[in-house]
Amino acid sequence: MRVLGRFGSGMAALAMVASLVVGGTALADEASDYPNRPVRWIVPYPPAGTTDIVARIVGQYLSEAMGQQFVVENKPGAGNNIGTELVANSAPDGYTLLLVNPANGINATLYKKLSFDFLRDIAPVAGIVRVPNVMEVNPNFPAKTVAEFVAYAKANPGKVNMASSGHGTSVHLSGEMLMAMTGIKMTHVPYRGAGPALTDLIGGTVDVIFDNLPSSIEHIRGGKLRAIAVTTEKPSDQLPGVPTVGETVPGYEASAWFGIGAPKGTPPAVIAKLNRAVNQALADPKLKARLAELGGAPMVGTPEDFGKVMKDETEKWEKVVRFSGASVD
Repeated sequence: MRVLGRFGSGMAALAMVASLVVGGTALADEASDYPNRPVRWIVPYPPAGTTDIVARIVGQYLSEAMGQQFVVENKPGAGNNIGTELVANSAPDGYTLLLVNPANGINATLYKKLSFDFLRDIAPVAGIVRVPNVMEVNPNFPAKTVAEFVAYAKANPGKVNMASSGHGTSVHLSGEMLMAMTGIKMTHVPYRGAGPALTDLIGGTVDVIFDNLPSSIEHIRGGKLRAIAVTTEKPSDQLPGVPTVGETVPGYEASAWFGIGAPKGTPPAVIAKLNRAVNQALADPKLKARLAELGGAPMVGTPEDFGKVMKDETEKWEKVVRFSGASVD
């Protein structure tokens, strides 16, 4: 009986190993031919903003590396929610992806009625890059420093027009954070993306924006806009001599982060394959240099690592939204 028991245990162990091998093979087979057709990459903003720039840079690399086109589709509207909802309701097969950005985490609290739950319905795939926001003004605006800006805004309550790329973006909430921490009052002017907001800022229609650095950096370098400060804890190498907001307003810190999400239920093997491809892209010297030119730091990691970023940032901005009192029905 003892021999049979040992034999039975051995057979059970072999069966378990075999099932793991078969299961692993099945998972591998599930993604073996992925992608075998073009992949839609939904950017929930108009062209020319940071989300669009990041997607097109990385999308070109993924198209070449994976042998199928990663087609960037701009789906703006409702502060990022139209594009996000489209992805959340898409087939979980890896052929419709989302350019995840700070607005996704912010909107979870900012919007009272959403047909989807960001953390529940969007599966993390890979982080791409984290960038500073930059507080910038039209060159004719009188304030040249954060202290001068705060003094001017206090002397002119509600008269400073603050542009943003839409309700609930990090661009919007970065300005709300400054108002909450300094007591100044600005008038928020939301746009459908950074492109039109920057056009009006350059034209002098609005006064200030806390834009993601990639979409603004060339305007700053060209003298069309003047950078007052960056929103991150440390200065940006791409804007030498430009201080941080926190040097004048202690404790102030904000940044924008970007990555890839997929509909809940997307096969783990497909997510893993995409994650590997993105990490390889972020290790490519040319792509790293391009992101560095935009002021970004690569976010190499696993899907679980990016999932933690999504969760942590959602919780962080929840506090800012509630503190500011901002909300959208």
